[in-house]
Amino acid sequence: QVQLVESGGGLVQAGGSLRLSCALSGSIFGIGVMGWYRQAPGKERELVADITTGDSTNYADSVKGRFTISRDNAKNLVYLQMNNLKPEDTAIYYCNANVRSIVKGRYDLWGQGTQVTVSS
Repeated sequence: QVQLVESGGGLVQAGGSLRLSCALSGSIFGIGVMGWYRQAPGKERELVADITTGDSTNYADSVKGRFTISRDNAKNLVYLQMNNLKPEDTAIYYCNANVRSIVKGRYDLWGQGTQVTVSS
């Protein structure tokens, strides 16, 4: 079974840092863009950052200069380094990958989410 598993969430004080990791397991034909999304209570899910196989990155304006996305293509891993965290960063963070399988073709895969809570 193909799945994404996140880790690294938790509780941190404002100004602190966390590093999220996401690992893809299972057999797939290929991986395209990988990214991180977040959803705060009462709000819609939003893109935080994404990264192509060639390491081109895209960030939400609210996290530019504070968050860094990276990936390890050989190990099917994607990371999100979050620095200078703010209370408004509190949300469930979801890993996403656009994958390709021989059976299903191309589709979006989502992780189960990891909670990030930033206290003021």
